[in-house]
Amino acid sequence: MEVKKYLAYWADRYQDDLKENILPFWLKHGLDRVHGGVYTCVDRDGTLIDSTKSVWFQGRFGFICAYAYNNIEANEEWLRASKSCVDFIEQHCFDTDGRMYFEVTADGKPVRKRRYVFSECFAAIAMSEYAIASGDKSYAEKALALFKQILHFINTKGILEPKYCEGVEMQGHSITMILINTAARIREAIPAVELDEQISLSIETLQLYFMHPEFEALLETVGPNGEFIDTIVGRTINPGHCIETAWFLLEEAKYRGGDPQLTEVAVKILDWSWKWGWDKEYGGLINFRDCKGLPVQDYSQDMKFWWPQTEAIIATLYAYEATGEERFLHMHQQISDWTYAHFPDAEYGEWYGYLHRDGSVAQPAKGNIFKGPFHIPRMMIKGFMLCRDMMQS
Repeated sequence: MEVKKYLAYWADRYQDDLKENILPFWLKHGLDRVHGGVYTCVDRDGTLIDSTKSVWFQGRFGFICAYAYNNIEANEEWLRASKSCVDFIEQHCFDTDGRMYFEVTADGKPVRKRRYVFSECFAAIAMSEYAIASGDKSYAEKALALFKQILHFINTKGILEPKYCEGVEMQGHSITMILINTAARIREAIPAVELDEQISLSIETLQLYFMHPEFEALLETVGPNGEFIDTIVGRTINPGHCIETAWFLLEEAKYRGGDPQLTEVAVKILDWSWKWGWDKEYGGLINFRDCKGLPVQDYSQDMKFWWPQTEAIIATLYAYEATGEERFLHMHQQISDWTYAHFPDAEYGEWYGYLHRDGSVAQPAKGNIFKGPFHIPRMMIKGFMLCRDMMQS
C-alpha cells in the first residue's frame, strides 16, 4: 500500500463529502430559519416528517458546524448555523432545575426529559467549539460551568432518577466514556483542572471496571466495583461504542505526547471490539454481542447502524498514527469500503442510517431523534485532520 497516496485520497474524499454533501443537506433541510436550531426528523429526500427537535442535536450540530469552521474552512454560514443552535439551547432547552430536556417542539416548548446528562454534554461541546470559532470566550466559560453542573448532577445522589430499583447497583459505560470526550473538547477552549481530573478518572474506571480480559471485551454494564453481572444486560458488548471509546483514548494519548501505556490500552480495546463486532459473513460492524456467545436481547442486535462504522473509521486511523502498524490501515480500508458501498445515498445525498445485516436498507429516512448531523460529519472532519497530519509528518 502506498500510504501517502492512500491518506491523500481519503483526506480529499472526506473534505469533499463534508462540504458538498453532508453539511449542505442539513443546512438546506434541517436548519430552522424561523425558530432557530435544527430539525433532524427528515425523510430520504430531506422532507420534514416530524418537527419535534432532539435537544441532543442542537448541541451536536452546533458543535459540528463550529468544528468544521475551525478545522476545514472558515465558512460564515457554518458559524451562523452553530450560533443558531447554541442560541436555541440557551433560550429553550434548560429546565428550571438547570437540567436539560431531551425533546422540545419546533418553537422550544418542552416535550420530554430523561434521566441522562447527554443533552448537557453535547450543549457543552457546542458552546466550547463555538467559543473557539467566534473568539467569544464567554461561551467557553459557559461550557465549563455546564461541565461542573454535569459532574454535580451525576455525583449527587437524588438529582438523577435511578435507572434501576433501590438495592440494584450497576454502572454504565456510556457516561464514563462520554465525559472523556466532553472534557477534551472543552479543554481546547478553556483549561481547567476539573477537565483533566475527569479524563483521568474515566480512564481509570474503564480499565479497572469495564475491561474484562476473561472475555477480551469492554462491557457496557458492570457492578459498582466492576463485578461481572451474568445477565443479558451484564453480558452485552456494544462493539461500536467500545471502538468509539478506543479513539477517545488514542486522542488523549496523543494529547499526552504519545503516552505508550494509554495507547496500548486503547489498541487493546479496538482489537477486542473489532473481533467481536466485525461480521465475517456480510461485512460491517454488528450492533450487539453477548460476551458468552448467548442470544442477544435487543431486537436490532444483528443490524448495521451508521455510527459504529464511522467510529471505526476514526479509530483505525488513530491507531495507525499511534503505532505505525499497517494492519490498522487495512482495517480502515476494510471498514471504509463496506461503509461507502452501503450507506451513502447517491440519489438524494447524505447516508442511510439503518441497514439489515446483509447491508440492505431497513428504512430510508435520513434522520430522527437519534440520527442526524453528528457521527458522519465528525468522522469526515476527524478523518481529514488525521490523514492531513500523517501526510505532513
